[in-house]
Amino acid sequence: MNMSRTRERLVVIGGDAAGMSAASQARRLKGPGELEIVAFERGHFTSYSACGIPYWVGGDVTDRDELVARTPEEHRARGIDLRLRTEVTEIDPAGRRVRARDVESGAESWTSYDKLVIATGARPIRPDMPGADAAGVHGVQTLDDGQALLDTLEGTRGRRAVVVGAGYIGVEMAEALINRGYEVTVVNRGSEPMSTLDPDMGRLVHEAMEGLGITMVNDAEVTKILTGEDGGVRAVVTQDREFPADVVVLGIGVRPETALAKAAGLPLGPHGGLLTDRSMRVRGHEDIWSGGDCVEVLDLVSGQERHVPLGTHANKHGQVIGTNVGGGYATFPGVVGTAVSKVCDLEIARTGLREKDAHRVGLRFEAVTIESTSRAGYYPNASPMTVKMLAEHRTGRLLGVQIVGREGAGKRVDIAAVALTAGMTVEQMTALDLGYAPPFSPVWDPVLVAARKAAAKVRGSV
Repeated sequence: MNMSRTRERLVVIGGDAAGMSAASQARRLKGPGELEIVAFERGHFTSYSACGIPYWVGGDVTDRDELVARTPEEHRARGIDLRLRTEVTEIDPAGRRVRARDVESGAESWTSYDKLVIATGARPIRPDMPGADAAGVHGVQTLDDGQALLDTLEGTRGRRAVVVGAGYIGVEMAEALINRGYEVTVVNRGSEPMSTLDPDMGRLVHEAMEGLGITMVNDAEVTKILTGEDGGVRAVVTQDREFPADVVVLGIGVRPETALAKAAGLPLGPHGGLLTDRSMRVRGHEDIWSGGDCVEVLDLVSGQERHVPLGTHANKHGQVIGTNVGGGYATFPGVVGTAVSKVCDLEIARTGLREKDAHRVGLRFEAVTIESTSRAGYYPNASPMTVKMLAEHRTGRLLGVQIVGREGAGKRVDIAAVALTAGMTVEQMTALDLGYAPPFSPVWDPVLVAARKAAAKVRGSV
C-alpha cells in the first residue's frame, strides 16, 4: 500500500493570501502524518501583499521582498509541498483530482485530493479593444505584474504615462508614477474618480489629484490603444481625444479568476465569483472550499452577494478554511464593505452603501454631509475633514459612511464599520463613548457630528 495515501491530501490552487493562509492554518491543526498538503502557484511568489505593489512601484517600498510575508522556502519548511510555476488547468470534482502544467516545461500531470481549496484570486480587467495587449500596457495584480511594470518603466525613454480607470488601483498607481517623475494622465469613464464613493465625495479626490499634477479626464471611454512600429504603446484614444503614452497602466478593476471553477461546473454568483456557505465551503460540494478574490461574499448591510477583492478578507477566508479543513469549526459571516486609500496626504475611506447602492436594493434613506477637523480646532495641525453619512428613512439604521480628509481621517471609518456590523442606528451612535483629547479629536468627533445631523434628519422625516 502507498503509505502517502493513508493520510488525507489537501490540494490548494493559488499561493497567495487565502490559499497559503488556509494551508498554514490546516498545518497548525494537523501534522504531516495526518494531512499532506500540496499547493500549486503559477507565479514566482507566495504570500505577498498585492496591496503594497503601488507603493513599491512608487518607491515608498524599496525592496520587492519587503512585500513577501512568507517565502516558498518557509512554507516548505513547515511541511507544505509548494509547487511554483505550476498552473492548474483543470478541476475534476467527480474524480477528485486536478490537472497541473509546469509553466516552464509544459509537462502535465494529475494530482488527486481528498479536500480542495480554490484560491485563484482575480485578474485585471483588460478592455476588449485594439492594442490592449500591446507591449507597455500593464495590469497590476501580482508581484510578477509589478516587476513587469517596473522593467518597462526602467527600460522606456519616454516619461508619459496614462492610467486607464480611477478606482483604488488607478488612483494609487497614478500617484506612484508621479513619484517616479512621469507626466500622468488618468482617463476615467465615470463622472469623478473613486467610483466607490458618491460623486460629491469623489470630487474632493479629483481636486487632490490635480493638486499633485495629475491630469484627470472624466466621462471618457477609451476606444483603442495605438502602437508604434516596434509594437509598443504610443497613445491612448478616447471618443474624441488622443493621449500620448510611453506606458499604460490598467486600473479599471478586476474580475474573479473563476474560469477553472466554471469549467468544472461549480456555482458562480452574479459577479462571476464562486458561491460558498459561511464555512467557505463551495455550495453543493462537501470537499471543496474557496476564498479570497475569486469568491462572492454576503454584504451585511444590503443582504446581497458582492465581490470585494481585498487582502483583509482573503486572509480571514484562509483562516476559516484552514480551521475547517483541519478539523475545527469557523465561519465568515460577511462584510460591510470597508476600504481606505490615499492620494498623497489625502485619506479616502468608505464603508457600507453609497447612494446608488441603497437605491438599487430599494432602501429609502437620508444623507448628510458635514465639515469638521481631525483635532480640536485650536490644536496645531488640525486639518479639515468631510464626512458623509447615510441612514435608513424612519428607522435611522446606519447604511454607510464616506470620509475624505488629511491625516487622521481615514481610520475613523472603522467606527462606522463597527456600527454597521452591530446594526446600530445613527441615534445610538451619537452616544458612543469615543476617545477624546485635543491632539486627537474635537470634543464631538467628526463621525459623531455626522451621526447627530443624520439623527436629526431622520427624526424630521418621521
